[in-house]
Amino acid sequence: MDGVMNYDIIIIILATGIRLATPYLLAALGEMFVQRSGVYNLGVEGIMMMGAFAGFYATLQLGSPLLGIAASLVVGALMGLLMALISVTFKAEQGISGIGLYMFGWGLSGLLFRLYVGGITSIEGLKAIKIPLLSNIPFLGPVLFNHNVLVYTAFLLVPLTGFILYKTSWGLNVRAVGNKPEAADTLGVSVVLVRYQCLIVGGMLAALAGAFLTIGQANMYADNITAGRGFIAIALVYFGRWTPWGIVLGSLLFSLADSFQSMVQVLGINFPYELAVILPYIVTIVALSVSYGRVWAPAALGKPFQRGTRG
Repeated sequence: MDGVMNYDIIIIILATGIRLATPYLLAALGEMFVQRSGVYNLGVEGIMMMGAFAGFYATLQLGSPLLGIAASLVVGALMGLLMALISVTFKAEQGISGIGLYMFGWGLSGLLFRLYVGGITSIEGLKAIKIPLLSNIPFLGPVLFNHNVLVYTAFLLVPLTGFILYKTSWGLNVRAVGNKPEAADTLGVSVVLVRYQCLIVGGMLAALAGAFLTIGQANMYADNITAGRGFIAIALVYFGRWTPWGIVLGSLLFSLADSFQSMVQVLGINFPYELAVILPYIVTIVALSVSYGRVWAPAALGKPFQRGTRG
């Protein structure tokens, strides 16, 4: 009986870890494109908050989680466009403008929630979709193939973003703009356009990550529902060395540690509670310390581009 229980617990921890990795993965993959183009966006957390509210409110009003997803994507695109206007067109200091975007998104989402909802309200969120045949595979089935559509989307985006980044002309332009924007400009690549595109894509994925929290996990909205996940997603881009496969590894490392600490509390396992709570953050700090190195960063990261200048 103990063996069966241990087997079930392992499945629950792994399945929960896969699900918890989703918002980190979505937001970090979007931020990867942004940083690959030479911009870093510290406003990811604020975009996630806006996406969380947009997804929740659209689902509440329209009765469709898919329309909630669409609403979050629109809001994310607009937030990304705002960041592009400030940091690319106006060439504001990217760290300051990112923090400003975070505060704007955090404050506006809370204000809209209090004005138009007022209190904790439940919604009908996304349902888990069992993949035929695959969900019946022992052990792997319940771990990998019994999740909602946003979980599948997040993990399918890993190979897709890798293909786009390394195998398409647009991906080549993104990498060129992030490393040698002057050379890319000389070859006829619009540095401004590419950075705008990346910030919009990054905003959409960050907002989708926020929408997952409200319509794919909690089925409700609450102040600070993102709980710092946007900042962790930014850290995961560095941990993953600006590659999709490194990012998914970091996302799973953090989420599995988070899943383990949750299970420790639920089951009352003989493990220090305080250590369990901070375990995911310890894992992240250690992983970042081990993997840190500017050698992998895009050379023009954080540097505004001025046509006709070098640097």
